[in-house]
Amino acid sequence: MDSQTSQSSQASPSPHTFQVDLRGLVDLLSHHLYSSPKVYLRELLQNAVDAITARRAEQPDAPARVRLHAQEGTLRVEDSGVGLTEADVHTLLATIGRSSKRAGALQDGLQEVRSDFLGQFGIGLLACFVVAERIRVVSRSARTPEAAPVEWTASDDGSYTVRTLPHEARPEPGTTVHLTARPGAGEWLTPERVLTLARDFGSLLPYDVRVGDEAVTDLPAPWDRPYPSPATRRVALARHCHDLFGFTPLDSIELTVPLAGIRGVAYVLPSAVSPATRATHRVHLKGMLLTERAEQLLPDWAFFVRCVLDTDSLRPTASRESLYEDETLAAVREALGERIRSWLTGLAAGDPERLAAFLSVHHLGVKSLARHDKDMLRTMLPWLPFETTDGQLSLEEFAQRHPVVHFTRTVEEYRQVAPIASAQGVGVVNGGYTYDSDLVEALPSVRPGTVVAELDTDTVTAHLDAVDPADELALSGFLAAARARLDPLGCDVVLRAFRPLSVPALHLDDRSARHEQARADAEERADDLWAGILGSLRGSAPRARLVLNHLNPLIRRISSLGDPELIGTATESLYGQALLMAQRPLRPADSALLNRAFMGLLEWATNGEEGR
Repeated sequence: MDSQTSQSSQASPSPHTFQVDLRGLVDLLSHHLYSSPKVYLRELLQNAVDAITARRAEQPDAPARVRLHAQEGTLRVEDSGVGLTEADVHTLLATIGRSSKRAGALQDGLQEVRSDFLGQFGIGLLACFVVAERIRVVSRSARTPEAAPVEWTASDDGSYTVRTLPHEARPEPGTTVHLTARPGAGEWLTPERVLTLARDFGSLLPYDVRVGDEAVTDLPAPWDRPYPSPATRRVALARHCHDLFGFTPLDSIELTVPLAGIRGVAYVLPSAVSPATRATHRVHLKGMLLTERAEQLLPDWAFFVRCVLDTDSLRPTASRESLYEDETLAAVREALGERIRSWLTGLAAGDPERLAAFLSVHHLGVKSLARHDKDMLRTMLPWLPFETTDGQLSLEEFAQRHPVVHFTRTVEEYRQVAPIASAQGVGVVNGGYTYDSDLVEALPSVRPGTVVAELDTDTVTAHLDAVDPADELALSGFLAAARARLDPLGCDVVLRAFRPLSVPALHLDDRSARHEQARADAEERADDLWAGILGSLRGSAPRARLVLNHLNPLIRRISSLGDPELIGTATESLYGQALLMAQRPLRPADSALLNRAFMGLLEWATNGEEGR
């Protein structure tokens, strides 16, 4: 390789400037970056507010006005902000993404804080092409008052013109933006729509904003206003919630995090919602509505509230329609969760009636929190309701009544044993509902000395009275016939004496027994290969049991039968009835058994009638 070629290969390539297809970029903004064309008005308000903020940083007494005038497919937005010179226009409006605030600071040496501003002037105007086919900007600089006003006019095909105007065209510093609606978008520029959008986006802005003669801002915010009494405040906030979210809250929770610059309120929903529901909240950034659908603002357990707040510290995403997930947001989420937790503990300490009303609707959310928060569990123990064999009770009251807190992990297991356990004096908590078994198991950690035990079939059987050995021996033939009939179903038959007398039979099993039965069923249906594999997984779990009540009159009559076939049919009927009483799902074999037993009993009854 010669030296000339080497020098050529080492030379830096000439730089090129990206060419932007404005039509394509507008399509990208309207269909992908922004959720709705309505954001054009937010961008215009942001530009106006930022311009006023920039001017007031240098001239604290400068006017702070934003005026919007909509008429026949056009919109005019006037502000008393810092304004632009001709050089600013070329620099800022011809370069997408350049911020007038940042550029001004660089030019004038101002050490402005970026958190004082909401958006970027160039991007904000570009967003207006979502609804406009033509944008005209007339501006006069407050920093260079001797400079002539400048006009920038742009079309949605990407072309623009710039010219200076006589001083009388804009006597005062500030900027006026004129929009001309694109075909089919005129509805977005009607006076009614502009007023609605302006109030939605700008009700908390710190400056005087009006659409025509109608005021947009409504300050101070409802949560910052003074009220004669706490009751008056609750009524006013309830009205605000109804106007904003469409429901009347159970209560309102003040959300104040001074270090994060957050002020707002959380409203407690009046009806239960699923924990899987994604709660959405309204977030204002320095007074401007950022989003109505902020999902990551609160901890997951706080799904029972809806929030509205204003912040100056959280970071918006590129579309400025949601929050950026960072360390600041994580810290705010934790702080807001602590405020809601404090509200709950405050109710428990000083307002039990309101707490009871809240828990009657949202106990699931509190249980979710208490699983991971021992202090919350300790505070809520006297209040959280649980289904028990003694009725609806708190764990605290239930533990005071029973030396051992037995619980089941599923609703089906509870329904199996609840009537029998209650009659035998065994206290049982239904842990089958969401979070309940976790909380019962955590009980000893906040209530030292409490004994907690999962209820299994052996425990239930041990609390049932044994039958006299002589009586059981006399019924050995009956028991043998009954066991032979249920053995193919993986179920044993035992005889006990228990109350209530009205229960003839009780079906008992546990998760390990059901797992073993499912394995056995799968092995029976599998081919030789899988049957061998499933057979190697055979466990030693106890089988299900059908416990016959020796005190029940029906069992006594059945046990006196001499026909083994009739005993088997009756046993199958008792087995099916016990499954139904426990509300257990029936396997195909169980359904076939019930049908067979029903038909067998009908046949026996009709044959018996013919013989008499």
